[in-house]
Amino acid sequence: MTLILAAARDAFARHGLDGARIDAIAAAAGVNKRMIYYYFTDKEGLFLATLEGLYREISEAAADIVLVQDPQKALSEYVATTFNYYLSHPQTVAILNNENLYEARHLKHSKVVPELKARFVDKLDDVLQRGMAQGAFRPGLDTVTVYITILALVYLYVGNNATLSVYFGRDLASKKARNDWLEHIQSSVRAIVAPKPA
Repeated sequence: MTLILAAARDAFARHGLDGARIDAIAAAAGVNKRMIYYYFTDKEGLFLATLEGLYREISEAAADIVLVQDPQKALSEYVATTFNYYLSHPQTVAILNNENLYEARHLKHSKVVPELKARFVDKLDDVLQRGMAQGAFRPGLDTVTVYITILALVYLYVGNNATLSVYFGRDLASKKARNDWLEHIQSSVRAIVAPKPA
């Protein structure tokens, strides 16, 4: 099943749900296509399983985040983990973009994504709650809003890296550019959550 999901991820990232073909996925996985129908019922079932696999990876990445006592350092680590996940899994952006074209039609049927989401977002909530309690962050922060802010800064850079590089005439895929962008995200998020001046 792992080979099928890996082949499906590549196909859906390259061709989208409509363009991906079960025959091609089966051939790439080295299996008979009947196995795909047996495990996933149809192409849409395989697409949902692929989506769930992406969210499972994001959740597992969160498990590696060490929540140090200093909430600002913990927040920077959370941002770095999010950024590094998307950098090392560029297919995720393409597949999620495709699911957004369907207005999350498949994701709405998932029974596991809500639990997987909670693991990742709850970790951020813990950081923010500790930061607010210690006075390191301003009061009243909304975890979902902060998470979407982080994701926006990560997602746009990773998902549009090629076009932005051409548009600005700058290699935004270089190691230096990536490190600079990570530092920019971290400093931006710290500024957003910082206590307001008296």
